Amino acid sequence: MKQQIQLSDHFTYSRLLRFTLPSICMMIFTSIYGMVDGFFISNIVGKTAFASVNLIIPFLQIIGGVGAMLGVGGSALVAKTLGEGDIPKARRYFTMMMYLMLGTSIFFTVVGIAVLRPVAYLFGATEAMIGDVMTYGTICLLFNTALQAQYTFQSYLIVAEKPKLALGVVIAAGVSNMILDYVLMAVLPMGIAGAAFATGLSQCVAGVIPFLWFLSKKNKSALRFTKTNFELKPMLLACGNGASEMMSSVSASITGILYNLQLMKYAGEDGVAAYGVVMYAAFVFLGVFNGYSQGSSPIMGYHYGAQNFKEMKNVLKRSLIMLGSAAAVLTALAMMLARPIASVFVGYDAELLDMTARAFMICATPFLVMWFNIYTSCFFTALNDGAVSAAISFMRALVLPVICIIVMPLIWELDGVWYSLAGSEILGVFVSLAFLLGKRKKYHY
Repeated sequence: MKQQIQLSDHFTYSRLLRFTLPSICMMIFTSIYGMVDGFFISNIVGKTAFASVNLIIPFLQIIGGVGAMLGVGGSALVAKTLGEGDIPKARRYFTMMMYLMLGTSIFFTVVGIAVLRPVAYLFGATEAMIGDVMTYGTICLLFNTALQAQYTFQSYLIVAEKPKLALGVVIAAGVSNMILDYVLMAVLPMGIAGAAFATGLSQCVAGVIPFLWFLSKKNKSALRFTKTNFELKPMLLACGNGASEMMSSVSASITGILYNLQLMKYAGEDGVAAYGVVMYAAFVFLGVFNGYSQGSSPIMGYHYGAQNFKEMKNVLKRSLIMLGSAAAVLTALAMMLARPIASVFVGYDAELLDMTARAFMICATPFLVMWFNIYTSCFFTALNDGAVSAAISFMRALVLPVICIIVMPLIWELDGVWYSLAGSEILGVFVSLAFLLGKRKKYHY
């Protein structure tokens, strides 16, 4: 029986892969059950409903970004504190961040529902779409606390050296979502409401199971709930450090809104539907990069806290080699599977199928470099340098994409919308590389 891998270990390629594999599988599986949502909505309810869901998802992602911020930022702080050897303080920070997550999730649920309709019109919803947008968005927001808990606990389970449990939770949630999608849409004619309830109930599974585990006697990790007071400084530090993750979510949502507006202009509802398929499929491939980056982040945070600079260099070098190799393979695979994937979602409409397959072929190209930007942002979050991580996310996920989305369609029209993703990621590499080289003396990697 293989010994459990600990954050304090020396990491070879094999040990890195074994430790991060559950996180990678977790991200891939999360993306796959998101694709199942899209499959049922598109094939059972129709392409207008599918376009409606994809129109409002960016807004839901902005709300969800708060959970990503608290989970990633808080877990990086806790991992660093554990590396410093102060377990009682780490437990206080862990408990404190859970209370913060609960309060903010309730607040954003109320705000989100209140502004949902004007936001939907602002994002370009037509009268044919607004009913589905409101139904799906309202139901999903009612489950916002469960979503925030899911995001937050996923990060802390990795810090607790339980990545396999985190994977098991995601699988349980994903299977629940798929079954509920079928029951509530294919068996019971609940339509778009069925899709939203399936998503929300599966998020409850992903939020409740880790909560019960941290409370149970089976939890032998250093992390457990304890008595705590609200300490402003560590809360601000964690939020500031995790701001890059929220920035990524918010930025992706804003660019998604711009994509939808441009696509409504050049291709109408079909363009928004095609973009939805591309994003569903892309998230599966990007799950490898996101999963590895988030899964390895506590390792870097722990060794930075322990001032083990040699191991930091080792993990960084091996990570860059592994991710670069994976990117080449995944890009080739995405190119080959572009049309088969598109046909699963929109095979019932030949014109939409052609548009979607071409879009995915173009949007798969930046996979070759996107991994570097994703990993670098997570790398600085692990070092508790939220400012640099947020700057990278701000540039490569917002500033550069906005410029490309506005300018490139003026030259290539509809194709320019798809090319803008590649353009922004390539420019983002220069930003990430500048920070990685510029900060190496400060952090001794």
